Amino acid sequence: MATPVIMPRQGQSVESCIITKWQKKPGDTIAVGDVLFTYETDKATFDEKAKVEGELLAVFFEEGDDVECLLNVCVIGAKGESFAEFDPKNGSSESAEAAPAEEVKAETAPAVETVAVPVVTGEKIKISPRAKNLAENTGADLRYAAATGPNGRVIERDVRKLIAEGKTVSAAAKNEYVAAGKDIIGTGLGGMISTADLNATAEAAPVVSAPVAATTTVDFGECEEVKLPNIRKVISRQMHASLSEMAQLTLNSSFDATEIMAYRAKIKDAREKLGLANITLNDIILYAVSRVLPNHKDLNAYFYEDKMVYFKHVNLGVAVDTPRGLMVPTVFGADTMSLSEISANSKKLQDEAKAGTINPDLLKGGTFTVTNLGSLGVESFTPVINPPQTGILGVDNITTRIKMVGGEIKPYQAMGLSLTFDHRALDGAPAAKFLSDLVNALENFTLLLAK
Repeated sequence: MATPVIMPRQGQSVESCIITKWQKKPGDTIAVGDVLFTYETDKATFDEKAKVEGELLAVFFEEGDDVECLLNVCVIGAKGESFAEFDPKNGSSESAEAAPAEEVKAETAPAVETVAVPVVTGEKIKISPRAKNLAENTGADLRYAAATGPNGRVIERDVRKLIAEGKTVSAAAKNEYVAAGKDIIGTGLGGMISTADLNATAEAAPVVSAPVAATTTVDFGECEEVKLPNIRKVISRQMHASLSEMAQLTLNSSFDATEIMAYRAKIKDAREKLGLANITLNDIILYAVSRVLPNHKDLNAYFYEDKMVYFKHVNLGVAVDTPRGLMVPTVFGADTMSLSEISANSKKLQDEAKAGTINPDLLKGGTFTVTNLGSLGVESFTPVINPPQTGILGVDNITTRIKMVGGEIKPYQAMGLSLTFDHRALDGAPAAKFLSDLVNALENFTLLLAK
């Protein structure tokens, strides 16, 4: 019996995923455990493996398609078996019949038939989260969208087509409309957009055609053009929004790292004998932040234009450099964990982020973030806040400095800290007080452990 393969739901917050690469093609023989296709959310990449054996009878979506979770993506069965009932496009799949590899390669895919979304007052337009976000950021006029997604859903490529055709709303008109207390996109429930809203938008924001720029051929020599991965697009949007919408200020300080370095050395020496966890300097800093932060509620908070949201517990975001880009998994309830628990949890999250297998639900919900560039030799930097958080701590490298002790000059190992905070949410003095308390906690770490 033919068996459909659905688009998995990776986390409760994920509504759709993008197929990045088909690893198999119609007509291929499939064994249990074979990777059928690779797909990605906004934050992570996954491989979908076959759970049954047989022949790949058909695929219903192309690479780059934004597919709703739980929707049929392909079907596996016996050669020649019927599969039409599993086609989410009601039999319009471009791979309606299995074909040998040579024939599949030679075929030209027919054009996808599109149906323009009717503009009827009060009617709801289905739209994917990515398409909605792109339309909001670019001003694409969804009144002219031709829905090519499943069940008449507007997807990302439909919005990109609007942009390419110059069917956009001018920024000035959009700002004027928003200033009037309205929203051009997404006033419906569950990601649905009311065409009544779009009709109203037309009065305040007329469609403008993008001017065609004159093209000039420039020889740059040898180069490589690479399409941005989805996570890079997400990072660029978030960082641009962070810097353009916040009043960010960075305070730099340093502390005597002698005690935490001695503590880590002691743990390292006794690790095998006592079965202790591999505690790193970064783990120690995470622990200290989780203990100091509850006393500074303005930094363990979210800032919105008209309110502050304060959190009882510390959900600590840990910035991780991965092959796909920056990710920030969250150690939930870090203030309730021991040092070894924070160490184990953060390492597990970092490993999953680097492998691209992390649950997207673990990449959200942070109330404060720590990012460490010290291992790369950075002495000071300006970390960028992840909105709507109000602060982020940058950890710098260790340098040798000198200080007066009993009238004598003594060298010591100093570690730098860079705190960026949102000046809209708190002033410089409270931010400096947090940094001072953190320095004191790290310089007296064994006393902090005793609390």
